[in-house]
Amino acid sequence: MSPETIYVSPLSLVQTTVVDARVSHLVTLINGETLIDTPPSIGPERHLRLSMNDISEPRDGLVVPCEDHVAELIQFARDWDQKAPLLIHCWAGISRSTAAAFISLCALNPDADETSLAQALRGASPTATPNRRLVALADKVLARQGRMTAAVEQIGRGAFAEEGQVFSLPARHAA
Repeated sequence: MSPETIYVSPLSLVQTTVVDARVSHLVTLINGETLIDTPPSIGPERHLRLSMNDISEPRDGLVVPCEDHVAELIQFARDWDQKAPLLIHCWAGISRSTAAAFISLCALNPDADETSLAQALRGASPTATPNRRLVALADKVLARQGRMTAAVEQIGRGAFAEEGQVFSLPARHAA
């Protein structure tokens, strides 16, 4: 696989994917009690930890995704040197991580059509169901004027699964 690749996985397959794909950068989007250690092959400065729950509305005792989470993710994606793959994971590899992959694609491809990026996500993962709050926040931060949200709504909810499969997307897409 090309070094300019974004992988998405559930927590259970992070270690295997880091080794198999020779990942250099890691994004963890998971609740604060479940945050994982940085794999030995990845420097701590190349591991972004975003502590949040997989919710779209505030709920007592849970951490709702916020604009700061999205801004950190976008900056991390833009700072990624693309000399080796980036891995994004959450608990199940279905919602937070697929939203983060879509957001990263939009950040790395500012002139690309949001619908084509969302369709690439759906083509790579039939279970992808991007967290709508994360996407809506990124839509605002990236000044995409609602197009990211509309694109995710267009692909709809993914197929039901308790855990997603590892999948990959090229980091660069034609405009």
